[in-house]
Amino acid sequence: MVTHRPRKRFGQNFLESEAVIQRLVASIAPLAGDRMVEIGPGLGALTRPLLEKLTRLDVIELDRDLAGSLLTRLGNPHNLTVHQADALKFDYRALSASADNEPKLRVVGNLPYNISTPLLFHLLDQADVIQDMHFMLQKEVVDRLTSAPNSKNYGRLSVMAQYRADCEQLFSVPPNAFRPAPKVDSAIVRIMPRPLNEKQKQLLPVLEELVHKAFSQRRKTLRNNLRGAIEAEVLEQLAIDPGRRAETLSLAEFELLADALMHSEQSCA
Repeated sequence: MVTHRPRKRFGQNFLESEAVIQRLVASIAPLAGDRMVEIGPGLGALTRPLLEKLTRLDVIELDRDLAGSLLTRLGNPHNLTVHQADALKFDYRALSASADNEPKLRVVGNLPYNISTPLLFHLLDQADVIQDMHFMLQKEVVDRLTSAPNSKNYGRLSVMAQYRADCEQLFSVPPNAFRPAPKVDSAIVRIMPRPLNEKQKQLLPVLEELVHKAFSQRRKTLRNNLRGAIEAEVLEQLAIDPGRRAETLSLAEFELLADALMHSEQSCA
């Protein structure tokens, strides 16, 4: 079989460590009837052990060469469906809606670092059909996804991801687990989407605007970063010190501010 040369434009770093693969599969704990979707199967290192446990597996691969050779590479398994597609544009709801009684999707993958954040939010936008996600990501991204307030890693990604899902860092993965070895450490994250109620759905775009403003200059206070959106007097009425920085605010406090901003915008409309 022709060896595939990793392509930089697709951010390809192929997972090769059998120990890491076994630990990842154990963390996912796939059951035969799960509706599993793997993003970026590459050479099939994770695909193969998943196929052994599942009655059906869908994989999404952007690279035409890899997508075209994967079935042959794995021995033409009957329970594997390959979608040659861009995971950033893929319609996961359509995949989930193939039958009325289908379970929610369980999404896994070793994600290219250059698309990890937009892909996470593309998936969270379709979270109503997703049970959970297990991803290999740059450790720095996982640290940001899972960090708490008053941490240097706590920022826009932390707030917006945690507003919509429970995020848990499972374990770290060294560069030598991949070919070629990346220049950064990786980590496994488990993401469990939470359903948003109607009020939270309405707040979401306002919260995105607010969080963007609040973290626009991390060293500046809320008084400065939110000027023109929420004035200091309103912050004080909400028992939030205008002299605080965004990185000190809890998720509940951001939600409180977003609610105040939404009502302020509605009253001005």
